[in-house]
Amino acid sequence: MTDTVAPQARPSLLSRLMRRALLWFYRRQGWTAVGTPPPDGRYVIIAAPHTSNWDFVYFLGLVNALGLDARFMAKDSLFRWPLGRFMRDMGGIAIDRKQRRNVVQAMVEEFRNRDRFVLTIAPEGTRSAVTEWRTGFYQIALAAGVPMVVGLMDYGTKTGGLGPTIMPSGDYKADMRKIAAIYQTVTPRHPERGIRNFEDLLS
Repeated sequence: MTDTVAPQARPSLLSRLMRRALLWFYRRQGWTAVGTPPPDGRYVIIAAPHTSNWDFVYFLGLVNALGLDARFMAKDSLFRWPLGRFMRDMGGIAIDRKQRRNVVQAMVEEFRNRDRFVLTIAPEGTRSAVTEWRTGFYQIALAAGVPMVVGLMDYGTKTGGLGPTIMPSGDYKADMRKIAAIYQTVTPRHPERGIRNFEDLLS
């Protein structure tokens, strides 16, 4: 199951201090935030490639630079002590990967019940080497009737943020061709862990 996605309360003092330190670090790394969010305020950000723990630090920096109030899904084991409060304060939603159908339905309901809801999902689901993507991001966007935004984090150019917006058509392969063409040009921190041939996602 997922955590209840309650309105975010004021983060704890420790969370605020940790966030401030991470944002300070991010600003010193020379990244450039790009992109414009969809006007509706309800969309799914595809967070890929996801090959390193550093992705989280730069994610926080990029969404802060773009002024986004973005939630993100992560495995429930990351929400245990001592990081649990911090992860929730940063917008994290704990999920049990064994309950995929329930996760999708819960997130669809969140979109239906909110005027604004930005949900970030890493389709690789892990920082280890992968050969396929989980399709939950697509199922949620399609069922909720909201667009997908290609999230970018290019370590080659130190550029990240929001790429093109793609409305799911129901034709997964056709939509994935558009998405794959964009990610084909992005350099992850650890290229050997990411998808090497995006055509494999269409099989």
